[in-house]
Amino acid sequence: MTTTAPGAVRAAAPSRSLFRPLGIVAVVICPALVLRIIGIHPSPVLGLITYGAAVVAASFLLAWAAEAAQIDVSGGLAVAVLGVIAVLPEYAVDLYYAYTAGHVPEYTQYAAANMTGSNRLLMGLGWPVVVLVSILVARRSTGRKVGQLDLDASNRVEIGFLMFAGVAAFVVPVTGRIHIVFGVVLLGWFGYYLYKLSRGDVEEPELVGAAAALGALPDRTRRIAVAALFLFAASVIVTCAKPFAESLIDAGTQLGIDRFLLVQWLAPLSSEAPEFIIATVFAARGKGAIAIATLISSKVNQWTLLVGSLPVAFILGGGGTSIQLDGRQIEEMVLTAVQTLMGVAMILGLRFRRGAAWALLGLFVVQFPITSTEGRMLLSAVYATVAVVALVVNRRQVVPTLLAPFAGRAKRHGGHPHEPADQVPAR
Repeated sequence: MTTTAPGAVRAAAPSRSLFRPLGIVAVVICPALVLRIIGIHPSPVLGLITYGAAVVAASFLLAWAAEAAQIDVSGGLAVAVLGVIAVLPEYAVDLYYAYTAGHVPEYTQYAAANMTGSNRLLMGLGWPVVVLVSILVARRSTGRKVGQLDLDASNRVEIGFLMFAGVAAFVVPVTGRIHIVFGVVLLGWFGYYLYKLSRGDVEEPELVGAAAALGALPDRTRRIAVAALFLFAASVIVTCAKPFAESLIDAGTQLGIDRFLLVQWLAPLSSEAPEFIIATVFAARGKGAIAIATLISSKVNQWTLLVGSLPVAFILGGGGTSIQLDGRQIEEMVLTAVQTLMGVAMILGLRFRRGAAWALLGLFVVQFPITSTEGRMLLSAVYATVAVVALVVNRRQVVPTLLAPFAGRAKRHGGHPHEPADQVPAR
C-alpha cells in the first residue's frame, strides 16, 4: 500500500494528469529549440512568438516543479536555491538587457523598461485580480456581503521587507542611477529575507493540477522528476532569453510599435503568466490569502533580487559601477516606486479591501494612454496622494510593520490557511 507524500494531493490518475500537460509544454518548446540548434534566424515577429511561447511554457514547468519541491524542501540553502530558480524566467530577459547595456548603452532603456514593467504589472494587475476573484468566490460560497480579503498575521513580515525596499527604491530616481553599492545592499536585504523564510513557519503545500500529479509520485521518482524539470526548464529559458529579448526589439521596429513599451509589458507578461494563473486558481478555490501572500512575496523578490542584480549584470557586461538613467527611465522609476508605496500602505492593516484592489487596477489601466512627462508625473502624484492617505489611516500599523522583519516570523507560502475563511464581511 502506497502512502501520499505529506501535504500533497494524490491525483486519481497521476500519469494522465502529468503527461498531458508535459506533452503540451514539449510541443510548445520544441520549435524554439530546433531553431536554436539548427541556427535559423526567423523573422522578428515569428521569433517573438516562438521564443516567447517557449519561455512561457518553461515558466509553467518551473512553477509545477517549484510547487512539488515544497514537499521536500527544508533549510535555508534549499529555500535560497528554489527562490532563485523560480524567478529565473522573470529575470533572464532583464538581466540580458542589463548585461548587454554594459557594452551597448542603448540597451539601458530596455533594462529599465523590463524592470519597471514587471514590478508594475505584478502589483497593478496581479494583486487586484487575485483579491477581486477571492472576494467574488467568498460572496458566492457564503452568501454574505464580503468586501475584503484578510491576510495572515505572519504576512506583516513580508510587508515590512517590501516597505523597506519600496522606500529605498526612491534612491534611484533621486540619484538618476542604479549604483552597484545600492545593488549590493538590495541583494543583502534579499539574502536576509531568505534567512527569515528559512526560519519561519512552514506550511504543507496544497498542490493542484500537474504539480499535484508530481507530488503524488513516490518520493524517489518525484525528486528525480522535479530536478529534471528544473534543469530542463532553466536550460530552455537560458537558451531562449537572448533571441526572445532581441525579437522584442526587432518586432517593435518592424511593427511600428514603441520598443520601450513592448519590452516593458510583453516580456514581463509572458514570464509572469504562470504565476498569475496559479495564484488566480488558488483564489478561485477559496484560498485567496495564500494566493495574495505568494504575490506579495514575489514583489519582495522583484524589488530586491531583480533591481539589485541589474548593476551586477551591467558590470559583467563591461559597464561601469552604475547604470545611468535618462529622463524617461527616471519617470518610469518614480511611477513604479510610488505605486509600490501605495500598495504597501493599503495593506498595512492586513486587510486588502475591494476598493483598494479597484484603485490599483484602475490606476494601472489609466497609465497606458499617457505618453507625456506631465502625464506620468500627474499619475505619480495621484499614487503618492493615495499612499499618504492610506498611511495616515493605517498609521498605527507603520511601526509594527517596520519592526516585523527583525522580530516577526515569516511564512513559506503554499499550504493550508490557519482558518477556513479568508474573508470577513464588509463593515
